[in-house]
Amino acid sequence: MKANKITVRTTQTVQFINIDHDVQNIVRDSGVQDGLCLIFVPHTTAAVTINENADPDVVRDIIMETNKIVPFNDSYHHMEGNSAAHIKSSIYSPSLTIIIDNGRLVLGTWQSLYFCEFDGPRVRSCYVKISEN
Repeated sequence: MKANKITVRTTQTVQFINIDHDVQNIVRDSGVQDGLCLIFVPHTTAAVTINENADPDVVRDIIMETNKIVPFNDSYHHMEGNSAAHIKSSIYSPSLTIIIDNGRLVLGTWQSLYFCEFDGPRVRSCYVKISEN
């Protein structure tokens, strides 16, 4: 099966955007009942992650602490001025693999998929590839 592209429009420098519905729609449209879902972000200043979706303060806290760990300005050598975004992207990951069972993504009760922007606002791409077992 071919990869499906999700376009993500970010509005902030650092932002986590829930992409659950977009990805689940791709899984549903694929018709795959049991398999794997690969999500890939082809950007060096963005990533994907799985975390809690019930309380928005969790995402706020993750962003706040990540910005403390990797500050925007810290005598970086990269001339574009976005070294912090590159570092954050590497700490997270450009890809995730999620199990598909009975046509649904296998996520925990409170888990969601998040596109992670670290150098926004921008228009980004996220690719989803479904494989059948």
